[in-house]
Amino acid sequence: MAQPKSQSRSMKEQFWDPVAGFGVTFRTMFKKVVTEQYPFEKQPTAPRFHGRHQLNRWPDGLEKCIGCELCAWACPADAIYVEGATNTDDADGEGRYSPGERYGRVYQINYLRCILCGLCIEACPTRALTMTNEYELADTTRADLIYEKSDLLAPLLPGMEQPPHPMRLGDDEGSYYRGEYGASAKEGDS
Repeated sequence: MAQPKSQSRSMKEQFWDPVAGFGVTFRTMFKKVVTEQYPFEKQPTAPRFHGRHQLNRWPDGLEKCIGCELCAWACPADAIYVEGATNTDDADGEGRYSPGERYGRVYQINYLRCILCGLCIEACPTRALTMTNEYELADTTRADLIYEKSDLLAPLLPGMEQPPHPMRLGDDEGSYYRGEYGASAKEGDS
């Protein structure tokens, strides 16, 4: 009994498919290998690379995080834990960590869960949370990959003061958020 043409053609294709696959293997076997010497020669990342998170500060050192927990709600991997607290205005104004009425008392990012998608950055209303270009997040223990607030806060630059302290750049939190703190700060300095 003779086989139909379509069936015999498919048997030929079935025979040649593995041979064609091995052809790709043989072609690549003799090409020069491109190896990156990663730990010793680090390549620069793209400017918009999503790496480790950073909690930013205002120019006077107050934290930008207002403890709204929107970043935690936006996280699809449930890697962020935020616990907000109320700023206390003492007579001296010494209980203030951010210009708003709240601040992030506890802030944790679990890098065992984080997928570095950046949705938390988009959800942040004050641009308190950004992502750096730092990508070396490996560690020896699992507990060290849960970053606390102290690990995530941006370093204090010259002219900044470690919170808690009263607002130095404006009369209220609105002046901070609108960027109108420059004139008030100059008047306060003189």
